Amino acid sequence: MDAELTGRHARVREALERDGLDAALVCGSEYTGFEGAVTYLSGFQIVHRYAYVVVPREGEAAIVFPAEARYVGEHGDSQIADQVFADRPGEWLADRLRGQRVGVYGLDYVMTVRDYAALADAAELVSWDVAFDLARAVKSDAELESVRESVKINVAGFHAFHRAWAPGRTAADVLAPAEELFVERGCGRLTMNMVLVGAEFAIARDDTIFGDFTIPSLEIAGPGGHWVEVSRALGTPSDEVKRMLEAYEKYYEVAQTTLRTGATAHDVHRAVSAGFTQRGYHLGHVTGHSIGMTMIEHPRIGEGVETELATNMVFSMHPHAISEDGRECLYMQDTWLVTEDGGVPLADLPMQIFQ
Repeated sequence: MDAELTGRHARVREALERDGLDAALVCGSEYTGFEGAVTYLSGFQIVHRYAYVVVPREGEAAIVFPAEARYVGEHGDSQIADQVFADRPGEWLADRLRGQRVGVYGLDYVMTVRDYAALADAAELVSWDVAFDLARAVKSDAELESVRESVKINVAGFHAFHRAWAPGRTAADVLAPAEELFVERGCGRLTMNMVLVGAEFAIARDDTIFGDFTIPSLEIAGPGGHWVEVSRALGTPSDEVKRMLEAYEKYYEVAQTTLRTGATAHDVHRAVSAGFTQRGYHLGHVTGHSIGMTMIEHPRIGEGVETELATNMVFSMHPHAISEDGRECLYMQDTWLVTEDGGVPLADLPMQIFQ
């Protein structure tokens, strides 16, 4: 493995040692946003089905594929030499991990039922999502380069959406140029782009006709596999939405001082959400979350999350302000870098509603 992946494995093994675990079992699937943990530890991107990575506290790692689908991606991209094609991956994992205490990333949402059934009685399985995410939350220089490249692509995609947008056009027609750009720039399948209809997220369909005000939600991962989120609303806002924009402008200002090394996620949440709650707005989506090779990672920026932020953590911030009647909202996304002096927005988009 190269130096980057060797460092990632070392950080995971440090966390295993701290938590008294014998091995990490990282689960990934083709479900959008859930493939990245496997990529993080192997360099392999899941295209079809699912895969597992086993990182023992001592010894060599292995990557495990289901044998019924010989192709689940470009296997040669994996930097883990031990590649296993198992008829029943859970049975192979049970033999490999029998009698051990295993931290599992993806135990609740990703691991297949048949593999869990085979493994559950063989090893002590510990849900390990938070600890694994915290082990990878601080980005290396190589990762930050990948993040910045993803942001550039995301911003270019927003501009493509903006150029195509006009009242009376369909959501599908407007999003299409951005999706084409994302594929051309190396995102492949790693996009999850929608529009908001009222306060709800929706697929950009050809029967959704834009009016005078539009909110896109743009989430992509560039060639390096790091997810980012950057978007702005478009058009003519109502008086209600103008008040929400005032809160957004306050959040954007406050985040530049509060998203700093040593602050807690709880304190950041309180600070950036104050402008919304003071105006009486319910925040219908998480204020923010760590983001990396998995779309949503820990820590969350939220009430009661006492995790301290560290230099070179990366967060997606997107307060979702919803009117009291639930009919209007404002939702705009940014990807932020934590530094000792405060948060740095990695996109070059002003905090405004674009015309």
